Amino acid sequence: MNNADKLKQSQAIVKAANQELSAHSSISHNPKRRALLGKTLAYAGAAGAAGLTGGNALAQALPIPESNRTMGRTIPPEDYGMPSKYESKVKRRRTDVFVNRQNFSDWSMTPLAQQLGTVTPNGLIFERHHNGIPEINPDGHKLVIHGLVHQPLEFSMSDLMKYPSVSKFYFMECSGNGLTDWLKPASKTVQQTHGLLSAAQWTGIPVSTLLDEAGLLKEAQWGLFEGADGSAHARSLPIKKILDDALIVYASNGEMLRPENGYPLRLFVPGWEGNVSVKWLRRIKMGEEPWNLRSETARYTDPMPNGKWRQFSMEMEAKSVVTSPSGGMTIRPGVIEIQGFAWSGNGKVRTVDVTLDGGRSWREARLEEPVMDKSLTRFRYEFKWDGSPMSIASRVVDSTGYVQPTVDDIKKVRAIVGFVQHNNSIQPWAVSSSGEVTNAQFG
Repeated sequence: MNNADKLKQSQAIVKAANQELSAHSSISHNPKRRALLGKTLAYAGAAGAAGLTGGNALAQALPIPESNRTMGRTIPPEDYGMPSKYESKVKRRRTDVFVNRQNFSDWSMTPLAQQLGTVTPNGLIFERHHNGIPEINPDGHKLVIHGLVHQPLEFSMSDLMKYPSVSKFYFMECSGNGLTDWLKPASKTVQQTHGLLSAAQWTGIPVSTLLDEAGLLKEAQWGLFEGADGSAHARSLPIKKILDDALIVYASNGEMLRPENGYPLRLFVPGWEGNVSVKWLRRIKMGEEPWNLRSETARYTDPMPNGKWRQFSMEMEAKSVVTSPSGGMTIRPGVIEIQGFAWSGNGKVRTVDVTLDGGRSWREARLEEPVMDKSLTRFRYEFKWDGSPMSIASRVVDSTGYVQPTVDDIKKVRAIVGFVQHNNSIQPWAVSSSGEVTNAQFG
């Protein structure tokens, strides 16, 4: 189609639209004129299709759906909104690699492939429990601050809700995210490889505010944060991070926390592994040294090549993953948009590159605003796929200049043996000539 023909089509569509706008009654709501609406839309659709294909399209009247013919459901007097029944497949799922015989110490994963923005809905934020989910009445819940402080303090939930609050967007990631796929592609979908990752707007009080009120002694260099769950999960944190940006959180995404995510109160430590953001928080004890608890010796430590184990490696280093197309999906030749998430516990995302050839060459993706500190950033890259097999992946560079490594890069400085945490390696997906996308691996 030449430019003159395209101009005539555009003029005809504009003329039809002007006729509708100047009509004495509504075309869309006057039953006698619904047929005209169908013809107008069909003409516009045919013109658009011809413009895209360079040929003629068969014009058909747009059918009137049943939802146009019937009354919708009424608004109930009181309600909590739920997703459409047609979206019921979008759920957290437990791991399909490590299936525990009991699920009191277990985890479930965020369906990242279905997350359409950088904020995870509250009902899909990943879970990690060490002894099940406690049901805590907020009216009886207390938070105590003691140890190396001038004045020990006790707070009820109503006390805490009176303090000035802040709301911050941050990602949260379990240090075990990706531990099933260190040396082989064990998981099938991105939910199973990377689903111990979520992001939300967290609302609460800076820990520094409460410590200022209690009055820190100069000897206080570490804080112990303990939960009220059946495992009494607790972690030691250094004073510098506590006073920098740690929060006492009671809400996410504009509503009170869900029970599985710490209701009524939790610690939130931006950019650090999820297990230090202690849920169901009941006390803070300030001391001179870390407590070296089970979760800091037998658990949540990293094996090193020299046979020693690294403690307190709590930062979540820069990471990214392609969420579409990803494992379990099928694509067809034509224009494909690669989408995914990138994040860093040490700052902002600077750039994201994608590869279509298993890492031999890289091309820069487009970052979607806003790009925020210690938050999820969405990236996109479009290309035309010709149907040839390919291996796709993403690689992030954060604001410190850190480049996301491969597994082989990590092997040079870590011992990948046993139940190993902190896998931030590049995740590839293999695409076959039939369009099937599966978990893959390259160095």
